[in-house]
Amino acid sequence: MKVNKPPQVKGKSQKWKDVRGRRSRPPVTSSDLTSSPVPAAAIKKHKVSVNRKPSVKRLKKAPKPVVDRGSNSTDPGFRKPPAQANGSSTLALENESIDWQEWKEYSSSVYGNGVEETQENTEEAPGGRLEGEALHHCAQRGDGKNHVVLVMQKEQTLCFRGKCFLTCLYGRVEVMGFTIEEGQQSYPLYSPASHSPLNIRCLESPAVARDDRAEASLILQQYLLPASRKKLLKKVRPNSSIILLEPIETPLTRFLSSFSELSKLFSPPISELLWAVLDTPLNGLGVIPLSSSVEGMKISKSVNDALNTVVGACRGDMDGCAVILVCGAKNVGKSTFNRFLINTLLNHTASVDYLEADLGQTEFTPSGCLSLTTVTDPLLGPPFTHQQTPDHMIYYGESSCESDLDRYLESLKSLWRRRSQSQERTLVINTMGWVKGFGLQLLVDMIRLFPVTHVVQLCHSGVTQCPALTSDYVRTADGYQTRPPAQTALEMFTESPVTPRSYTHFLVQSEFLDVGRQGTAKHQRTNEQRELSMLGYLSQLQSDDPGPVRALHSLTPYQVPYMAVALGVLHCEVEPSHMFYASNASLVGLCCLAEKVESRRGPVLLSQAPICPCVGFGVLRGIDVERGLYFLLTPIDPSILRKVNCLLLGAVTLPSCVLTAQVGLEGEKPYVTSDYIFDLSGAGKMRVFKGMLRPSLTASR
Repeated sequence: MKVNKPPQVKGKSQKWKDVRGRRSRPPVTSSDLTSSPVPAAAIKKHKVSVNRKPSVKRLKKAPKPVVDRGSNSTDPGFRKPPAQANGSSTLALENESIDWQEWKEYSSSVYGNGVEETQENTEEAPGGRLEGEALHHCAQRGDGKNHVVLVMQKEQTLCFRGKCFLTCLYGRVEVMGFTIEEGQQSYPLYSPASHSPLNIRCLESPAVARDDRAEASLILQQYLLPASRKKLLKKVRPNSSIILLEPIETPLTRFLSSFSELSKLFSPPISELLWAVLDTPLNGLGVIPLSSSVEGMKISKSVNDALNTVVGACRGDMDGCAVILVCGAKNVGKSTFNRFLINTLLNHTASVDYLEADLGQTEFTPSGCLSLTTVTDPLLGPPFTHQQTPDHMIYYGESSCESDLDRYLESLKSLWRRRSQSQERTLVINTMGWVKGFGLQLLVDMIRLFPVTHVVQLCHSGVTQCPALTSDYVRTADGYQTRPPAQTALEMFTESPVTPRSYTHFLVQSEFLDVGRQGTAKHQRTNEQRELSMLGYLSQLQSDDPGPVRALHSLTPYQVPYMAVALGVLHCEVEPSHMFYASNASLVGLCCLAEKVESRRGPVLLSQAPICPCVGFGVLRGIDVERGLYFLLTPIDPSILRKVNCLLLGAVTLPSCVLTAQVGLEGEKPYVTSDYIFDLSGAGKMRVFKGMLRPSLTASR
């Protein structure tokens, strides 16, 4: 299975430059797509039970006095749900009365964009949420074509659940920190129930002299009939933006929807049903707007200030070569911050390097991996929507590094050595949520080992969950492998001792609902999100052509001889005679050992966990002992697969739905049992902890 390594294409210099009109998918025509409307039966049934007054458009009498929207004096019991971040979508529904809803809808329609213009020169109030009647006046669906054209005003936002392709036809909009301008190609947006809903925000257009109505008319005539085009032209202003929304159907979405428990993943959760806006032109595309009661994904002022400062440093003094380490306790929004940071950086440069040091909540790979990835496209969805093969990856095999801290640090060092130093790109380092004890020592080691220029430390509740990792603190703190540099005799007698390297430290406050706590709603638990990432990776086995989803057991596997690859277990000790039982029907890392694997008798078994490159993953779906063959399913290209000579089994398992709920499964399900007795001695896996000492003993090392 040994072949020559395919040649790598050397890219151009990645200095900061204008990147308008680059990357992403080619333009999509409506004929290439099929409609994928989001199921709305449950939402309609829920809204029927809510007794609402007629909309403002149907009022016959004079309007009532409008209350101040910034005041809650009309209903002391009303409490608006706070802002959300990843893993947080629980809303307080019981405190809003019907009377308050009536007044809020009326006020929003009058002072927002909810009433139809009665005069040609009627000006709309800037900003606010695009919802209700405004969606019928500002959005038009192409006649006989599966797309919607939407006109948005400056600082206006659209919060939604679902998925779609977005193309900016005129002006510019922002999604998760990434600016999409006219002339750029379309980008996929994913807003599932597992994370906070996305916001599309209209930005102010550059100050250039242009005929807004004339340009907009030429654009709209390509997508709309004259009647619909005339309605939207009335909404076009100097700072308006026109966007095109199209349905999205990919192997990922088809594969996820084939499982019954994930069929409504892109629909609003139960807690948001009351705020879903139905019967709009967008619903047929798989997009359900949400009213202003749901704020969606937002960032705090301290987060925004940190983003602006870091990006400014990357564009200026650092010449695009900054190394930014992001740290903080669990569930404080590190992943969300990283996506905003990467997207903001991609507004100014063609690519950003990303070093994944969090084994549990990985961004581009299934869990249990340490990886180095060059990011060229914006991250406009959760991790399971943008799974990809990194430039370099090492399979650690567990969602936590506590069993072998030395192997964890050595794996990170190996990745750093493989990073091309000739490419001058900004590097973002994601870290674990383990910030106490050995976790804190590992953070100190990483700051010392890597040339960090900025440390962004996220905290909540006004207090830090670990000491502030400033330069002064790290200069005197003990790491797991490193110690503070002792002052030498030469430095004691010199007037200018060597000054340790310093960096800029940011302490950022996270302010969103349930900060510091794991989400409890469906699909929000960390184990569920890890399974979604695995399903996102396995969806690459599906064909790109539209059609029914094929079950994994119906795909043709590769046949790999025993003698061509070595087999090893990373997370526990297994008797050689039990290796086949442990690895059958399991996920394995496809790795490349430096040594040549040769065997004349039976399989090659590894006694120690190696640190070696990993090119991807496969499912060991069967073992033929008589013929000496492994049967392997993997999306990896055969040209790369020929370099693989090692299969590593870790604690990362296949999602249960793959074994129990795939399409076409009938009769008895293999590899699944409910009669397993965990109370028996030796029934569970044997875990070996390497290098773990009590904190009180670390000082003597």
